[in-house]
Amino acid sequence: MRKIIMAALAASTLVPATLVPIAAQAQSAREVRDSQRDLRRDQRDLREAQRYGDRGDVREARRDVRDSRRELREDWRDYRRTNRDVYRRQAYVGPRGYAYRPVSVGYRFQPSYYGRNYWVSDYGRYRLPAPSRGAQWVRYGNDVALVNLRTGRVLQVYNRFFW
Repeated sequence: MRKIIMAALAASTLVPATLVPIAAQAQSAREVRDSQRDLRRDQRDLREAQRYGDRGDVREARRDVRDSRRELREDWRDYRRTNRDVYRRQAYVGPRGYAYRPVSVGYRFQPSYYGRNYWVSDYGRYRLPAPSRGAQWVRYGNDVALVNLRTGRVLQVYNRFFW
């Protein structure tokens, strides 16, 4: 009897262990989409509160937007952690004279750093927001930066984005 119980216990622990990564990935991607939807809803509520509400309504709506952004960032980090292979890329080969220096918003790249060779054109795969007109996601070392293609200025940057 003891052998049967131990075999049933071992079988019950083996089957879910093989299904956990698949379920975790699907749930994590869904959580990211739900958090994005919640953030859009809270931003819409904030705009309505700014138009028609009083200070208390605006303050509460701002708090909701801040909390939704935090939740979205946490869900995205969880997704990134569970899907590490998506964020693995080949070694970065920069333009001639390349030496990595961390960049921040407002930094101005030389045109050779944001040419077509460095564009991240499949931004949806990495859960990056769609770039606005005249901007492009660019790989810089293991970072990814949103660059204004006309001026070369960095609009947004995610450091240590790729593994």
